[in-house]
Amino acid sequence: MTQVLHTDQAPAAIGPYVQGVDLGNMVLTSGQIPVNPATGEVSEDIAEQARQSLENVKAVVESSGLKVADIVKMTVFVKDLNDFATVNEVYGKFFDEHNAPYPARSCVEVARLPKDVKIEIEAIAVRK
Repeated sequence: MTQVLHTDQAPAAIGPYVQGVDLGNMVLTSGQIPVNPATGEVSEDIAEQARQSLENVKAVVESSGLKVADIVKMTVFVKDLNDFATVNEVYGKFFDEHNAPYPARSCVEVARLPKDVKIEIEAIAVRK
């Protein structure tokens, strides 16, 4: 049975979609942009945007009862691939802080993202 995930610890969906779905053995998050769920604000700094997007993914994953270590795949969409080194540094630190293995990952440059942010991240987590 599919369960819709919702948490106030991540930004609300801004269209006809949900924050994530729990399929029982697998959790899929929608793309999380770097909106601070408490303030609705977005930093201009790519490092802060990357961290906030990761925190938003974490919040959706944790709303299913899973944790960062259960994430097995992430897709990162960036507006400018020149930001890759900065994003990579923030990304690595995030997983290290959670004592979590690095998941498989794709990183793709895109022309534009919702709210003109610089990054969006989605994840797949597995219930073991």
